Amino acid sequence: MEGPLLRPLPLWRQRSGGLTMHQAPQHQPVLVEQVTDLFRPIESGVIVDATFGGGGHTRRLLEELAPDVRFLALDRDPAAGDRAATLGPRVHFVNSDFRHLAEVAEEEAIDAVTGVFFDLGLSSLQLDDAARGFGFRRSGPLDMRMGDGSLTAHELVNSADEAELRRIIGRFGEERFAGRIARAIVRARPIEDTVTLAEIVKTAIPAATRRTGGHPARRTFQALRIAVNDELAALQEGLDGALQIVRPGGRVAVIAYHSLEDRIVKRRLVSASSSPDETSLPVVMPAAAPDFRLVHRKPIMPDEAEIAANPRARSARLRAVERVGEAG
Repeated sequence: MEGPLLRPLPLWRQRSGGLTMHQAPQHQPVLVEQVTDLFRPIESGVIVDATFGGGGHTRRLLEELAPDVRFLALDRDPAAGDRAATLGPRVHFVNSDFRHLAEVAEEEAIDAVTGVFFDLGLSSLQLDDAARGFGFRRSGPLDMRMGDGSLTAHELVNSADEAELRRIIGRFGEERFAGRIARAIVRARPIEDTVTLAEIVKTAIPAATRRTGGHPARRTFQALRIAVNDELAALQEGLDGALQIVRPGGRVAVIAYHSLEDRIVKRRLVSASSSPDETSLPVVMPAAAPDFRLVHRKPIMPDEAEIAANPRARSARLRAVERVGEAG
């Protein structure tokens, strides 16, 4: 394999504002042991971390996998580039949405992609930064952009009509009180910060419901974030790109945290690992062998010990496929 990923990164790529690898910001990766086990059979080539974030999974894979394995780290957040630089020359960072994964691999002249990994949703670093506007426990601007997109949550909350807000909150948040919340938001405009929005959502939900299921604003904030970043369409495109570029023997693994994402992941991976249904043809033809196989029939989930140590892991579902046919 040839290409820029096999050459040492230039010095400016290896700097990170004076941080060393041990000084880099840390976050607690979810299902890291299980992800490592999934990729342990890979002995060479390039693994794409499509959602680099805090780099926890890539850091562990660097420690555990063979030295011939290199990494392409993608993230919409340009700040992730500094964290990737602390991991050394085996990691090459590109500031990009993972929906463009296949195009990035082509541009970087990578022709031996032996693994692709997605850890969907937010990293702890993004969630804990109040200035990014993802959280509702500390006051921050209504931003919620993962990258440099033009649409912000502030614009959505203060400009979308009630019907559109109800559709977004109901579909992307799976919130049964979407109508009440949308009406409350429209009545309270203008809304300038996260804590104010969270309180409006809380007040719109019946008191009895507020006492169960976590913070009442969680689903609404999830819905707005998904809409701002076009996350579900990006996921579908990213999965298609990953399945396109991974080589025979390579694996694609995805951690999803809510049912909307997990349904998309499950359907796409199951579809890739199933033979085409040709029973409707007038002449019965031999079924074509699928290009992929499911590594596990059911999703891998965290155990109670991991959930106790890292509550963010509670809803995680890990699914994976391995390419068994020829690359497309």
